[in-house]
Amino acid sequence: MNFASDNVYGVHPLILESLAEANAGTASSYAGDDLSRRSEEKLSEIFGREVRAFLVTTGTAANGLALSALTPGYGAILCHGEAHIFCDECNSPEFFTGGAKIIGIHGPAGKITPAQIEKVLKGFIRGEHDPKPKGVSITNATELGTLYSPAEVKAIADLVHPRGMKLHMDGARFANAVASLGCPPADLTWKAGVDVMSFGATKNGAMMLEAVVFFDLALAEDFAYRRMRSGQLVSKSRYLGAQMLAYLKDDLWLKNARAANGLAAKLAEGLRTIPAVRIPNPVQANEVFAIIPRRLNDALLAEGAKFYDWMPDSLGDAIRDDEIFVRFVLSFATPQQDVEAFIALVKRLTK
Repeated sequence: MNFASDNVYGVHPLILESLAEANAGTASSYAGDDLSRRSEEKLSEIFGREVRAFLVTTGTAANGLALSALTPGYGAILCHGEAHIFCDECNSPEFFTGGAKIIGIHGPAGKITPAQIEKVLKGFIRGEHDPKPKGVSITNATELGTLYSPAEVKAIADLVHPRGMKLHMDGARFANAVASLGCPPADLTWKAGVDVMSFGATKNGAMMLEAVVFFDLALAEDFAYRRMRSGQLVSKSRYLGAQMLAYLKDDLWLKNARAANGLAAKLAEGLRTIPAVRIPNPVQANEVFAIIPRRLNDALLAEGAKFYDWMPDSLGDAIRDDEIFVRFVLSFATPQQDVEAFIALVKRLTK
């Protein structure tokens, strides 16, 4: 019963097959291969418009490099206070941007609002003594498993664009957001005002694969150099292109996400029937966050269940000293019987 992350599960068999196929013969190096070129074309098809897409190996690199295209070192990027770029990437965005300041805003249920962003921007009153606001980054699905709707994304874009700022989306679990909302990928990104996104695949069935996708093509002008300088231009790039094509073929990316989302809904439904467990936020993607007694947490870990405790900052006074805030992440490969067994275990331990 491993709910620690969607990263703990392996690679989807179809993606593994694509790697074996790519292994035959020879191909051009350094993104000059046919598979990498076709993956960019396929992403343009998925989003319904021409995009520039650069394949990289990690979400941390995708985020840092994407933000480096938005801001110089004297700039500032606003995001949620629990966003990956703020507290999980060891200052990687600051490194790739040459020192830009990442400013965290604590909003409810993992999201930030235009009103909160505007309030922070009003504090930039000292000219060159302040960093210059250059962008906002939002995560969809968020770090708390909630979703920004197309209208919510657009409201943020409409606020920042007139100020000369750009909008980045961390889409490590973008597939889960699209699968849950049931809208075209375009509606959640460029049609809503997103300028660049980190398009995730690793958490949803790939081996090591992310893409930096530019909707504002002007921002991609020198990105090839940024990717090279960061060490993210893979010499045998055909293996990244093969993964991306397999990931997108026949909507595998959405099928995997729907499976993970469905398991999360099943887990949440079961946990809600247990009085000792509280679920404070909507379960909208493939993560379930719960408040449980510390003694239950300890007992579950002792039984071999795997999951993480989480930052309770967004809960305010909702959590007591004898409780703990925990996260369960579901994968397309999580066995359904593990979900059922875990619910039964919690019920047994809380009798």
